[in-house]
Amino acid sequence: MSRFLVVAAGGAAGAVARYGVTLAVAIFWRRDFPLATFLINVSGSFILGFFATLAAERAAIDPLWRLLVATGFVGAYTTFSTFEYETERLTESGALTWGIVNILTSVLAGFIAVRLGVILARR
Repeated sequence: MSRFLVVAAGGAAGAVARYGVTLAVAIFWRRDFPLATFLINVSGSFILGFFATLAAERAAIDPLWRLLVATGFVGAYTTFSTFEYETERLTESGALTWGIVNILTSVLAGFIAVRLGVILARR
């Protein structure tokens, strides 16, 4: 049962962080492009790449911390399903160019962020 509680605690923190980023971005971003989701997915990719590499290669991290951070926090914080839905909404509303930009930049920046996290964790 404690493993489920650890995942739940991480998930709660990730969900609150996601909501906070969404509110913060909404203060200054008023365009069609879903910038908050983009930033959340890229930063979540970095966090997962950094933490997973650190846990696997550099530090003896308790498996409960892995569940808390990687499964709980990052799982709730990142928003792949939201990314897909927002991309569909963009294309459905006629903003096909923004939809394509969202797909290409999210995938590329997410990959770069994971790679950066791996590189930094190995230093």
